[in-house]
Amino acid sequence: MTTRLGCIADDFTGATDLAGLLARSGVRVSLRIGVPDDPPTDPATIEVIALKIRTTPVAQAVEGALAALDWLRAAGAGQIFWKYCSTFDSTSEGNIGPVAEALMDALGTDQTIYCPAFPENGRSIYMGNLFVGEQPLAESPMRDHPLTPMRDSNLMRLLTPQVTRPVGLANRLCVAQGAGPLAARLAELRAQGVAHVVVDAVADADLAVIAAACADMPLLTGGSAVAAPLPALWPQGADAAARVPVVFPDGPAIVLSGSCSAMTRAQVAAFAANHPAYQLNPVELATAGPDAALTWLASQPADATPILYATADPDAVRHAQDKLGRVRAGAIVEDALARIAVAARDAGIRRFVVAGGETSGAVTSALGVSALDIGPEIAPGVPWCAAECAGERIAIALKSGNFGAQTFFADALARLEQP
Repeated sequence: MTTRLGCIADDFTGATDLAGLLARSGVRVSLRIGVPDDPPTDPATIEVIALKIRTTPVAQAVEGALAALDWLRAAGAGQIFWKYCSTFDSTSEGNIGPVAEALMDALGTDQTIYCPAFPENGRSIYMGNLFVGEQPLAESPMRDHPLTPMRDSNLMRLLTPQVTRPVGLANRLCVAQGAGPLAARLAELRAQGVAHVVVDAVADADLAVIAAACADMPLLTGGSAVAAPLPALWPQGADAAARVPVVFPDGPAIVLSGSCSAMTRAQVAAFAANHPAYQLNPVELATAGPDAALTWLASQPADATPILYATADPDAVRHAQDKLGRVRAGAIVEDALARIAVAARDAGIRRFVVAGGETSGAVTSALGVSALDIGPEIAPGVPWCAAECAGERIAIALKSGNFGAQTFFADALARLEQP
């Protein structure tokens, strides 16, 4: 089997989001944590490589993405998809634009698109402006994101400082005319030397148009939803290998949350109201470490489903960052939750629900997970996954901060009980 679509995701929750949506097509999807050490053998029709490069230095992000590209091309990938968050999480330096330009250079292509729209989750783009529900991005809770506060809603203005080549727009009026006119607009922009094209999308039908217009592009970039229509464009029988049902282990569960998004705060509050809960304080962790949390976890009844979280409101986050520095505060929380995850595994917990992209990367790495099997979706963009971990089978759900309903954590655990 040769890989048709090779995907590079900038964090672990984004990778599971993408893999879950692509798995809806019925084709074989493989999700790998980090770039595999070994060359490809029996690659899947769709290969997704999860990296942890959303907030790393630009040079490090580019290096990681190019290493992933080399592996995917060795697997035979004819098209590459660079996946980032549907809220375009980034800084003025990157890493969305620099990685895209590096991939373009490596692939020898002079144009790509940017479409982080995810209408099913309330993310839409109109006249180049990104909306979260009915709110412009800069007026949404993303304006207070602890690592990548988004203070501008216009994707062209956000992208321009990150790239060295011209940025343009294919707006909703063009997309609404269909794949042919959109392809013509892209060709027009290419003739003008425009390398980076933001493409509007407000509904799922727009995503199908975009996929059809860009089906032959060597590189596409965006949120997971714009990639989801691609397999439907392939010849029937392109993936002869049937998907094998994913088997999940029985056993106790735990919820770990490092996300501070508005939705995750509501989800934590809802779950903590009915389950044992322990809040981690970054300032206290900086001096005492996670020993108190580990002791608390060890004291919980075997049939409990505890939640340990660093989730906090923006004022508390700013206080911790003022005391510790933004990078150190985040690293302290990630390290603590990673150590708690390992202790939970060693204590026999086999089901993990993890909230937050950086947290998911830290936890998954600490558990030594190298690949994930994609199972049923809990909410759009959030599937249950299964993995081998220290000789044991575990179930793990990696949730982006803003995804899911208020009852997400309970919904996740209930989903595993369904046939």
